[in-house]
Amino acid sequence: MYTGTKSVDQLASRAPTMASLDAAPVTLEHVEIVTVVYEVAAHANEAVLPPGLHPTMPPVMTWSVWRCGDSPWGPFAMAQARIECRSGMRPRGFLVSAAVDSDDAAAALTEGWGYACRPGTVTVDRSYDRASVRVAGADGTSILEIEVVDPVTLRTGDIQWIANMHLAHTPMGLRLIQVDPDVEVHRAERARPRVVAFDAAAWGEPLLEPVYPVAASLARASVTLPKLRYVCAPDQLAFFSTEVIA
Repeated sequence: MYTGTKSVDQLASRAPTMASLDAAPVTLEHVEIVTVVYEVAAHANEAVLPPGLHPTMPPVMTWSVWRCGDSPWGPFAMAQARIECRSGMRPRGFLVSAAVDSDDAAAALTEGWGYACRPGTVTVDRSYDRASVRVAGADGTSILEIEVVDPVTLRTGDIQWIANMHLAHTPMGLRLIQVDPDVEVHRAERARPRVVAFDAAAWGEPLLEPVYPVAASLARASVTLPKLRYVCAPDQLAFFSTEVIA
């Protein structure tokens, strides 16, 4: 059975700290979501995941970009870099890091749900035949440029949303936290993805090398960040280490 081989201590050094695990659900309105899925070079495979998670075959990563028009912290945009994996039998996305353009939103997302946020500028440009995303780091340097082209309308239930796994220091110790937002889709499209530029080291995982496009989608939705329910140990399989949050 394949499992991740990355050092938990190394991952822990960049994991956020959460004072509690009892955040109330929060709904974000008028959210535009751009999702791009790519295969990554085989040398990443299990080397980018903790031992508690299983790699996919082939290894795959996802960029998920939210442009949120209305939230308790005001409008904000966030771009996530995730490594697709499994926790036990369930498909999940292990969050490497997220760039957020609002200090208030970044603090709330980190404290409430364990998003590993860093300052950044997230720009989404949408036209009739494409959407382009650019993410710049705190110094203004581009760390991600992606585009999706030739969108085709889907039914609102056609997109599968994969829950996140966030590594964080919690009152229960260092844990992988399951975060499964409820996405109510109002409009959905599929499209062809293209990565123009990606600075893997700037996101925190230099082994990630996108090599082949898989899929892309566009959505307009309401997103509810959930009450947290489950955590598990990062160095043990979910079959044996999953804990229910009281």
